[in-house]
Amino acid sequence: MPVPEYTEKKFSGLEERIGIQFTNKDLLVQALVHRSFLNENRDFPLPHNERLEFLGDAVLELVVTEFLFANYLNPEGELTNWRAALVNAKMCAQVGDEIGFESYLFLSRGESQDSNSKAREYILANAVEAIIGAIYLDQGWEISKQFILRWIVSKLGDVLDQGLWMDPKSRFQESAQEIVGVTPTYKVLREEGPDHEKQFVVGVFLDNTKVAEGQGGSKQEAQVAAAEIALQIKKWKGPKTEILERGTGDPIG
Repeated sequence: MPVPEYTEKKFSGLEERIGIQFTNKDLLVQALVHRSFLNENRDFPLPHNERLEFLGDAVLELVVTEFLFANYLNPEGELTNWRAALVNAKMCAQVGDEIGFESYLFLSRGESQDSNSKAREYILANAVEAIIGAIYLDQGWEISKQFILRWIVSKLGDVLDQGLWMDPKSRFQESAQEIVGVTPTYKVLREEGPDHEKQFVVGVFLDNTKVAEGQGGSKQEAQVAAAEIALQIKKWKGPKTEILERGTGDPIG
């Protein structure tokens, strides 16, 4: 007998949103069960989603790899970077947010009230991978592939156009060197908070001019945040890469 949360969350609405009707509804529900929920609900009839996440991660990577290999003639290193930009936690969390998984997640009270955006991003990304694993088990390869192509591979145009296949620091550095002939430098401006929750504020500079500030739990994280903001301020997308479509062998970008 399903627990009340099953019906309260109206999973039929989620099935309609993603265009997939599950044969085994428990797989869909399990994909959205975070480990923390079971600590407070030990009689819940389903396990957490980590095994499904493990499976979904592999299916996601193979579908993206197959698509890139079949459609582009770029070198292996570039395709690897493109794939990483499509399957990373940030992209998966973005997709989860776009679909609306948040309201369907089974979380502990603590996790539900946690305002830590990084932690929530991680949970959402894992749920997306778990959903892919659930779809694979319930519907098979082709339906899993259709889901990934629709929601994730469709973001490839943005990844290439905005240079998201490079990390923000590399993208800002290459843009700065190409456009203004200057290599960016980073400086810790201040440290905030207690030692166990230290936050660093870092500035990124071109020559002696501060372009942006970023904050993070480590100097590296703060540098990345600063570079990301600097790219937005400068409206730089990063260096362009030659994109070779299979079948033409001609650059399309």
